[in-house]
Amino acid sequence: MANTPDDAPGAYGERIAADYDDLHAHVDPGDAVEALARLAAGGRVLELGIGTGRIALPLAASGVEVHGIDASESMVAKLRAKPGGEAIPVTIGDFADAGVDGEFELIFVAFNTFFALLTQREQVRCVRNVAARLSPRGVFVVEAFVPDLCRYDHAGHALRTHRVDAERVLISASTLDCVQQRISTRLVSLGGQAVTQYPIEIRYVWPSELDLMAQLAGLGLRARWSDWRGGAFDAASSSHVSIYERA
Repeated sequence: MANTPDDAPGAYGERIAADYDDLHAHVDPGDAVEALARLAAGGRVLELGIGTGRIALPLAASGVEVHGIDASESMVAKLRAKPGGEAIPVTIGDFADAGVDGEFELIFVAFNTFFALLTQREQVRCVRNVAARLSPRGVFVVEAFVPDLCRYDHAGHALRTHRVDAERVLISASTLDCVQQRISTRLVSLGGQAVTQYPIEIRYVWPSELDLMAQLAGLGLRARWSDWRGGAFDAASSSHVSIYERA
């Protein structure tokens, strides 16, 4: 992967796969799994950007039929190595194409992964392909942060500390292009004598823009929560879980 551009599909996953689970060990998927199992209503589920199975594995263990798509073979190899991972059908490819056969009662993309699609065109294509694969009563769920441009200085730079403990210090240095809605980040992990960098490229989307993408695909907003527990979404919310259905 040394010569793979940072913005190539799967580049982030290929570089971070070995450390992904450790870096995100503090994120409890329990609330997401519970909410998604309810929304699936006993039907088939497709996760876009399934990765190492952080959500997919416990969701499948709850009795839900889970399928996945991901561009990173290394991330999927981590999934396969876990108990139950071999039983989940996974398609290797760009999830903007959602190239999986059949209809699904639930299609979801969690943990800001939708933003890994780096152009508006790709994002719109993804939502349209999702709509084409939803069952008549199916829903599309997106979990993402609400952009907060106040985090960046006048030059579009931001430095944040994410984790400090006895084993690791995790910080990020980011640059913002508010015209393209692009954020380029270097996630830096300091552990012992090792210093590791992970490049992250995203195109953020405002909730209202996501609603318009859904509308173009024939979907309408059923509900928007501030978290997986169904908390009220308002002007102070820093994240959202948006649920779309056929209009």
